[in-house]
Amino acid sequence: MKTSWKEDSVAGKFDAYNDVLEQTLGFEFVFRTFDKAEIKKVLDFGCGPGKVAYRLADRIGCNVIAVDESRKMLDIAKAKRQHPHVDYHLIEHDNLSFLPDHSVDAAMACYVFINTDSDQRIKGIIDEIFRVLKPGASFVILDTNPDSTGIEFSTFRNGIPGKEYSYGEERNEWLHVPGQADLILNDFHWPKSMYYKLLTHAGFENVTLSEPTLNDIDQEHVKAIEKEFQFNNWKCEKEYPPFVIFKAVKPA
Repeated sequence: MKTSWKEDSVAGKFDAYNDVLEQTLGFEFVFRTFDKAEIKKVLDFGCGPGKVAYRLADRIGCNVIAVDESRKMLDIAKAKRQHPHVDYHLIEHDNLSFLPDHSVDAAMACYVFINTDSDQRIKGIIDEIFRVLKPGASFVILDTNPDSTGIEFSTFRNGIPGKEYSYGEERNEWLHVPGQADLILNDFHWPKSMYYKLLTHAGFENVTLSEPTLNDIDQEHVKAIEKEFQFNNWKCEKEYPPFVIFKAVKPA
């Protein structure tokens, strides 16, 4: 049975997941791209329950256009993460028609493409994001690392240990939700080459990849994160990168 982000139980359990690892080795690196005074409007494509949009708006004071296809996710976002600088939108068929061409200063897509079953759909999303970005704007993609499949990280495991996955193959992910059974998600395996190919095909340039581990983080910052999230049960993320972060720029 496939997981549906539109179900109440799935949306609620996902919201309860402690995303300390995603914040430490994912969102923090995404946000650093947007720590610029000239960035006033950021598109968060696939915002889910609003955790990332809220944190970004709170951090740099920009306006965030947060979109998702799941009404249940947006209901949680609106109920728990209202922010004067975040505007939540329900979209259908990945359509951003309410946004004009060249209208946003930056964009991010966090854990969206691993949940997308077709590279042609991913292509369409990237093309649409390229359309709404201003010339010179950055687009950041954050996904689980296809080369770390099967490794047991502190809060999740993506894929079966020892199994090699083919291009676009279905791949389960186990999110360890505090006090509850794991939330099992239906992801898809996309190699790094797909991201490079589709970003370049859309017209992006200066495509770069980063794969941070816990050893790349200042220990004082790690301690602050542990205190904020009430967590210190780190595992393989000290040596293995759980995520990939692609950054690309729309030509000026």
